[in-house]
Amino acid sequence: MDNSNALPLGSAAAPAKERTTASRIKSIFSGSVGNMVEWYDWYVYAAFSLYFAKTFFPAGSTTAQLMNTAAIFAVGFLMRPIGGWLMGLYADKVGRKKALMASVYLMCFGSLLIALSPNYETIGIGAPILLVFARLLQGLSVGGEYGTSATYLSEMATRERRGFFSSFQYVTLISGQLIALGVLIVLQNMLTTEQLYAWGWRIPFAIGALCAIVALYLRRGMEETESFTKKEKSKESAMRTLMRHPKELLTVVGLTMGGTLAFYTYTTYMQKYLVNTVGMSISDSTTISAATLFLFMCLQPIIGGLSDKIGRRPILIAFGVLGTIFTVPILMTLHTIQTWWGAFFLIMAALIIVSGYTSINAVVKAELFPTEIRALGVGLPYALTVSIFGGTAEYIALWFKSIGMETGYYWYVTACIAVSLLVYITMKDTQKHSRIVTD
Repeated sequence: MDNSNALPLGSAAAPAKERTTASRIKSIFSGSVGNMVEWYDWYVYAAFSLYFAKTFFPAGSTTAQLMNTAAIFAVGFLMRPIGGWLMGLYADKVGRKKALMASVYLMCFGSLLIALSPNYETIGIGAPILLVFARLLQGLSVGGEYGTSATYLSEMATRERRGFFSSFQYVTLISGQLIALGVLIVLQNMLTTEQLYAWGWRIPFAIGALCAIVALYLRRGMEETESFTKKEKSKESAMRTLMRHPKELLTVVGLTMGGTLAFYTYTTYMQKYLVNTVGMSISDSTTISAATLFLFMCLQPIIGGLSDKIGRRPILIAFGVLGTIFTVPILMTLHTIQTWWGAFFLIMAALIIVSGYTSINAVVKAELFPTEIRALGVGLPYALTVSIFGGTAEYIALWFKSIGMETGYYWYVTACIAVSLLVYITMKDTQKHSRIVTD
């Protein structure tokens, strides 16, 4: 049990103000909306890369240009561990609220930079350099956002509804991606293909920068969590304290590996897969992605709430077993599908399976660590794992395709999920052994 919420001996603090359900929901909503804006900015890159790939790189094959943009997408993930480390330290030292506001500033600047960057014909190699720099800033931001927001939502919720409320991290994460696709659909209908390739792709990045202002305003009204305000100060460094929890750190890595790879395979990469492999139009791939993501988003609180009733571990095991068995059959069948509805049902089936990970992974990680290192403990190992497996998903998938062995990627995803399954089977159920204490 985490005793870090206790006040230091001899302190004369006033009795804590009782937090009502309404105030909890308001703070969770404010934090979630900010999270949505963050992830919208992050996913706009993936949604519009089919259009701006030619802007930042010299002429070449479509697959080569997509590999370049996917490589930079992966480069952005390299900053996520640094963001998880720096923002985790910041959140555990000065507060979850301040760290969440700082991450929005970084994401806003990165999006604005992409929106205003000149093309390759104008400044040559400077164009992809600016794109890389912008993605590094966004990677720093989103790396810190995940651990801090997972910690904030888990600490703000009551014990009996923690799975339900923390699931809104992925509701807002997916909704950010969904809004990015929605903007893409609107622009596809308002602008010609030539206009989208020429300048239309810049619009969503500008929108993201402006939305950050709204996110900052909402986050200013958030309450700090009681877990943080009541924690006692530690006499040793946060990193030294973190190293006292090697089992928890390895658990985060293991439970994340298969889930994050599956998530990025069926969300960010799937749009390109439908175009580049299945042979569908960009418009059809976009609407399929939007429809499946919407239903996927709606599943999160349902399964999160279920975990409050039956525990986290059974749901994680269900994802691990089904993901190991059905990943190859789903992707092999999808490869040959030619109809809109056929692709929709296959991707939706995959996302239902992935929901066993996405809906509860945030709360599971938060429940592993004590208050004084919770944001750091969640954010750093998660970001490292996502950088290695999630951030490289598109590039590895395209690499397998480029060498004529696309099915090798299907088995790669399966193997990673199987490794995570071993962790789910051997770990304790964090619902019953949670280190989060809330009043």
